[in-house]
Amino acid sequence: MLNDRLSQIGAYPFDRLRALLGPVQPAPGLEPIALSLGEPRHEPPRMIRDAILSEHELWGRYPPMRGTDGARTAIAAWACRRYRCPETAIDPARNVVPVSGTREALFMAALAAVPERKAGGRPVVLMPNPFYQVYLGAAVAAGAEPVCVPADAENGFLPDYEGVDPDILARVALAYFCTPSNPQGAIADLGRLARLVGLARRHDFVLVSDECYSEIYDRGRSPPPGMIEACLDLGGGLEKVVVFNSLSKRSSVPGLRVGFAIGDADFMDVYVRLRDHGGAAPPMPLLAAAQALLADEEHVEASRRLYRDKIDIAEELLDGRLGFYRPPGGFYLWLDVGDGEAAARRLWSEAAVRVLPGCYVARPGEDGDDPGRRYIRVALVHDRDTAREALTRLAGVL
Repeated sequence: MLNDRLSQIGAYPFDRLRALLGPVQPAPGLEPIALSLGEPRHEPPRMIRDAILSEHELWGRYPPMRGTDGARTAIAAWACRRYRCPETAIDPARNVVPVSGTREALFMAALAAVPERKAGGRPVVLMPNPFYQVYLGAAVAAGAEPVCVPADAENGFLPDYEGVDPDILARVALAYFCTPSNPQGAIADLGRLARLVGLARRHDFVLVSDECYSEIYDRGRSPPPGMIEACLDLGGGLEKVVVFNSLSKRSSVPGLRVGFAIGDADFMDVYVRLRDHGGAAPPMPLLAAAQALLADEEHVEASRRLYRDKIDIAEELLDGRLGFYRPPGGFYLWLDVGDGEAAARRLWSEAAVRVLPGCYVARPGEDGDDPGRRYIRVALVHDRDTAREALTRLAGVL
């Protein structure tokens, strides 16, 4: 009496990690440090406390699925400032939906987009390989065929959807794209984004742009471009495009569970209808906190400086080893250690440092090779001193 589709996705990456490291004792005498989870540990901005308290009475009301007028307006205004577009480009009433974190929202996008059949066959969901694990679960739950497109060092860690077989492209119902990419931190330029929008429109599929790491980027770089900019350059509004972003990474508030979707108005109508049946809307006091956070860039820049400082530490300790490179965006290191699972076990047993094997966020390709097998993902989410201690131990072992 269980959904047999679930056998196609296997165990969640962190369940696999617990199974891998559970029998292994961490190095004695060392305080364990977890670099496995992308959970920002920077101090949350204090402004959220006052914002939540100011809407205290709203805890007694169910939040509307489309959020409040104030929240949608704040989200649209932030996006227009960030991507240098006219205020009329994003309609808060029709193009914007606040969500309770983007994990659930990204998952439900596939349920809203995937039809029973497309081009006479089983619909396809494209995703990069490696990938954020939710993409795979969403594709399988929606009844689609997941097609993992290599995103390795040879192609700059970004998937080439334009090179997908035309017969497969005809069946694509949805494509997930992530920039800056998780786990490698690669940033797609505006030209690539525009080509992806054109591809989605020509082949009639929904392009989901996961931009949750958009506000974390290395020094000397301009803010990463986004799919909204590409749509403006091409014309046609937000047709076939939905952009997801979150305050979890930008504002270091993963526990707030507030993100948002901005996109094609017709799709958003269907998306909200689905969410009415099974989604969870963010509580209104938390939407008030989100409005305050979106209106302030000072705390974002402070957090960005801290991430850059930690990348400096990593470069100091790892440059020239383990395939280290400065990630253009995001806060992960994607290190080539030869065997990710073996390295994770060693780091736990010899250094009490917990990292995620790359094969837990990837799938073997048609040639049988897993693009994540050689790697570990290292999340630089702690303070500077903790990051230095963890990276020093990692370098000493590996």
